[in-house]
Amino acid sequence: MIIPYTEIAEDTLNNLIEYYVLREGTDYGEQEMAMAEKVAMVQRQLQSGEVVIVYSELHESINLMPKQLFLQQAEHTDAS
Repeated sequence: MIIPYTEIAEDTLNNLIEYYVLREGTDYGEQEMAMAEKVAMVQRQLQSGEVVIVYSELHESINLMPKQLFLQQAEHTDAS
């Protein structure tokens, strides 16, 4: 289930994004980026719809993921 980022309190959303950034260990290119820059990048991706917040009822967990990946997984689940 996708949870609109606008429905989450600002502090909670910021903490969720920071946790995601720290956990992902994503490669940001040749230059390292400050945490604030990484958080801002993910915020922009949420606002543009590239990234979505997903709640898993099965695992009782919340995660951020690229929207395309979410749609592919949902399609695969529906086909099973």
